[in-house]
This record gives sequence, structure tokens and C-alpha cells, in this order.
Amino acid sequence: MHLLNLGILAHVDAGKTSLTERLLHSAGVIDEIGSVDDGNTRTDTLALERRRGITIKSAVVSFPVDDVTVNLIDTPGHPDFIAEVERVLGVLDGAVLVVSAVEGVQPQTRILMRTLQRLRIPTLLFVNKIDRRGARCDDLLPAISERLRAAVVPMGSVEGLGTREAGFLPGLGPDAPAVLAEHDDELLTAYVENTVSYDLVRTALATQTRQVLVHPVYFGSAITGAGVDALITGIKELLPAAEGDPQGPLSGTVFKVERGPAGEKIAYVRMFSGTLRTRDRITFGDTRDTRDTRDTRDTSETGGTGQEGKVTAITVFGHGTDIACDSLPAGRIGKLRGLGEIRIGDSIGVPRKAVEHFFAPPTLETVVVPGPDTDRRALHLALTQLAEQDPLIGLRHDEVRQETAVSLYGEVQKEVIQATLADEFGVHVTFRETTPLCVERPNGTGAAVEFNKKDANPFLATVGLRVEPGPVGSGVRFGLEVELGAMPYAFFKAVEDTVRETLGQGLHGWRVTDCVVTMTHSGYSPRQSHAHQGFDKSMSSTGADFRGLTPLVLVEALRGAGSQVYEPMHRFRVEAPADTLAALLPVLAALRAVLRTTGTHGSLCVLEGEVPAAQVHGLERQLPGLTRGEGEWESAFDHYAPVAHGIVPERARTDHNPLNRKEYLLNVTRRVA
Repeated sequence: MHLLNLGILAHVDAGKTSLTERLLHSAGVIDEIGSVDDGNTRTDTLALERRRGITIKSAVVSFPVDDVTVNLIDTPGHPDFIAEVERVLGVLDGAVLVVSAVEGVQPQTRILMRTLQRLRIPTLLFVNKIDRRGARCDDLLPAISERLRAAVVPMGSVEGLGTREAGFLPGLGPDAPAVLAEHDDELLTAYVENTVSYDLVRTALATQTRQVLVHPVYFGSAITGAGVDALITGIKELLPAAEGDPQGPLSGTVFKVERGPAGEKIAYVRMFSGTLRTRDRITFGDTRDTRDTRDTRDTSETGGTGQEGKVTAITVFGHGTDIACDSLPAGRIGKLRGLGEIRIGDSIGVPRKAVEHFFAPPTLETVVVPGPDTDRRALHLALTQLAEQDPLIGLRHDEVRQETAVSLYGEVQKEVIQATLADEFGVHVTFRETTPLCVERPNGTGAAVEFNKKDANPFLATVGLRVEPGPVGSGVRFGLEVELGAMPYAFFKAVEDTVRETLGQGLHGWRVTDCVVTMTHSGYSPRQSHAHQGFDKSMSSTGADFRGLTPLVLVEALRGAGSQVYEPMHRFRVEAPADTLAALLPVLAALRAVLRTTGTHGSLCVLEGEVPAAQVHGLERQLPGLTRGEGEWESAFDHYAPVAHGIVPERARTDHNPLNRKEYLLNVTRRVA
């Protein structure tokens, strides 16, 4: 039996979850179709999802199509939950991108299609809601092709558009050979000689769909079922089956982690090679992109890399449910129990590849404020478990102020976190005002050194460091100008690890990035002991000496280099009626938006530019009123720009504050040097 791991993706409210229900019903998996409005859909299992009518967590459900087993993954549509979509993309064999026949191509649709094309994931398009008043068909196809920058092949025609009786008539249109001939010499020759056959066109369509050269387009309605049978046929015939050698080396990827009724971890895994069996003892580790431009999480409580564990139970998705099984072969998706330290993004067995981030990292942050009767330890545990399920939500604990900050994509995500904490953990919180997550970069070169047993150095260590700017996007690079054999390797490792940790908070409290740190001096006191006695650490260097001294040296070098604070900037695209520009432009200017290009499409004006991330939410709220509800906004993180207006933003420190030597030494050594 062939396998296909299929993702359903769309802009919010395009009908993605309704389509999932219809597919399951058409395949005979469920007897009654659930409704998003009624809160009884198969994939929206969280109470919060059913209450709000949106998908927040990805869900897996399986259904058979003849001799093909489809593992269907329903993903969130709201951009605040793009991290859920990101994790799913790496395990897909194909995708269905849903577009509303009424609203057409929307901002999130464009973002998703660009990512699917970049990852070379074969994709079918399903234009939903043809039964709705205002639905479009013929004029929507050119818009889809233009706005998604994709070659599309309509797979049929629509009758009764915009009525409850709307239907889809399968059949390739007369333009299909011309579109396909652009990538097929044999078909081009037949097209020119007027000898095109149906079989030749159908073969070219399947081949080019799997090569992501074209995208078949189906029209239909998830509510009435129109066009869904044709879509199922396309899923079976046009999308590629899952690949993988069940006899090969063990290799898989964890794309979701949830907690069971007893609090145990359950890991969702896609196997790419080999066969995993119950009671196997396996290795798993972190293959995520750990560049500091992406990873800002507090990982102190979420495990490490190079872990080992024993699989105690396996359930495999198939025929509409997940069933207990003794093995999980290549190509399949299953749930594993028994791996207590496993995390999202971990690789099972042989790492497949370092995970690339397809979407931008969070650019906003807010402080969680516990309610009057909230236990802080319970809040800390609840937030840690939420971070396990969503690694792109960073946690930042301030032990001094007893505060926790979380990084976010948007305001809706903040509301969902608040409701989840209340519903699932019984913890009630509010939030402070959302602020942008800035970064720091060195202005120039600075160096500092402290010598063992000299001056005011209370640590048995010599550390010298030089800080200088690195290329934009390079993160933090660490190098040596001293001989690696000059002291035990563990001391060098202690310095490097402490450098990376300390750079999490620069001179202004923001993460320091795009820099090169070089160790220029090293020295230590060799292991010593008194006669007939054991090791005396008051006379001998330990890793704690290097971990204690490195922050002092590093911040002194950073002071010499100086640092500049950069704020996150979003690129934006706004379409609005041309006669509303007089109201729109002053608001854009007041919120520090910078226009880069302008253009017109009929009566619409298209503006593109960049705007500080802190202003995006305000612009999104004002746009409907400024454009009579006809404006369309699309934005995404693009780059960091120097803070050029007002006071340089400062971020409260959560470490022992090496900027203040006296305070730092009191905290670290309990003595003043």
C-alpha cells in the first residue's frame, strides 16, 4: 500500500478544516461531517479551538483512497501560529492549498505558496466556497496565477457559481496543453503538430505536478461536497507517494510534542528511513538551526542534545485513527511514548539534515503578569510546557524581579496563551504591553584581559577576549588565538559556552549578534593538593573560575567596541482604493513606515515598503477604517534596522549583571574584590 503525508494549508477562514471534514466523510472515515461553528470537527480537538473557531495546533488524521493511505495534517491558518505550519512542512510529501472563491488570494496564501515552492513540495490548489454569493471562477484564475506567481492548470469548470447548487465538472480545459508544453519538449512537438492525446497530457500533468512546475486547480465547496471527489482523485494520481527504505538506517523527525493524560510526553514522528520498534533504545538529538538570530529560547528545562531513550509504545495513523503497533516503518507518521526528554525538532537516529527555518522568528515580547491568587511555580511549569509545544515561543526568566517574558508573533497568540493557561492549567494571567524584540551589534573592535592572581581578579583563570563586528546574519562566531593545548579543553569549552550565554544580554540588555569573539589570552592554575590530602580547589583552577571570569572580560571588551541597538522591521504590501490614499499616507508616515515602491492595478493602488514591527498591529487595526474595509495588508519580518528615533530602548537584565563589577562579584563569589 502506498503512503502519502499530505498537508492542508490556507489563509485563516478559507475553509481548511471544513475541507478536512469533507475529505474524511467522502473517504468513509466519519459518518457525520463536523462543523467549525458547532465546534465538533475531528481535527480541532482543543476546547479553545472549538470555542474560537480557528485551528491553533496541527492535527493528524488518516484516511484510505483505494490503495493509498493518506495521513492528512490540518494546520493553522492564522499568521500568529505560523510556527505550527513550519514544523509540518518538513514532513510533507504533498500539499493542498485552499483559496476562498469569495476573498481570493490573501496575504497568508502568498506567504504559504512561496514557501511551498521554495521547499519543492508538490501542491494542488482547491478554490473553496463556490456555493457562496460573490464567488468567482474564471476571473479568479488569472489572479491566482499572477499573485501566487505560479503556473496553474484548471482541472474542470464550474456550473451554478454562487448558488447552493454550484457544481464542479472535471475535465482538462483547452489551455492545459499550452501550459504544460512549456516544460515538455515531446508535448510541445505534439502541440505544434496538432497530435496531442489525452494520455500524453495526463502524463505530463502528473510529472510536472510532482516536479512543482505546475499546480492543478480544483473548484468546489467543502460544505456541499462539490468538487471534493475530483480533488481526492487528484491527490491519489498527481501527488507523489512517501519515500523511504524500511531496511535503511534509522532516521526520523519530531514535528509535534503533546502531553498525555498522565503528563507524559507524546512525540509525533515522521520516519524517513529504517523501522522503529517498541522497546528499541534509540538516540535523539537537536538538529534545529541554532543560530542566535533564530533561537532565543530558555532551554534550561527542555532537555539537551545527544539523548538516549527507550520507546515504550508506538501508535501509527491509518484508516481514520491511530492504532497501537509494534513498529513504525519509513514513510509513516506515528506517536511515540517513553522519551521523556524529547523535543520538537529533534532527529530520531541519524540526523536527516540541519533544520532550516522557513518563516521569520518572533519579533515581539510581552511580560506575563500572574493573577493575585496564581502560584508562580505553577505558572513557571505551565509556561515551560507551552514552550515545549511551541519552540519558537521563547521564555525569558528574570529571577531578580520574579518575571517571565514570552516572545510572540502577534496579539492573537497572546490571547490564546492566556486562555490556554486558564483552561488547561488553571493559571490566570494578564500581560503587559507588547514590545519589539531588538538586537545589538558591535560598532567596532574592543578587547579586554584579566590575568590569574593579578590585580582584582578573584578567579583562578586568565581570560582575554576581543570582540569585533561580523557579517550581517552570521550570528556569533568564536575563535582562538591561543594554543588549544595551553590548558585543558574543558576550560576552553567553558569560556566559549559562557561567551554565547553572556551575549544573550548586551550593553542595553538585548541579544548581541553578528559578531566575532576571539580568545586572545589563556591561563590556569594546575591541579594541586596538600600532602596526603585530596584536591584543593582554592589552589587549582576549575571550570567555575572560567565561567565566572568570562562575563566580566567580555562586557569590558564589548564596552570598548560599543554596540548599536537594532529594531525589527517588517516589509509590507498594502492594496487600497486609490481614492483612500489621502487618508492612508499620513498614517503610514506617522507610524514611521517608509515607502519603497508604488503602483496601480485598475482602481487599486499598491504600496510596498518597510515599517517597524512595533507599529504593525496598530496599522492592521486602522486599515479597515482608512480604506472603507477594502484595504488588504500583508507584512512579514525582513531585517533589523538601527534605532534612529527617540530614546534607545533598554531591556531589563536577568543575569548577575557583569556591567556592574561590584554587584556581579557579590552575586557570583559573595565577596568584593
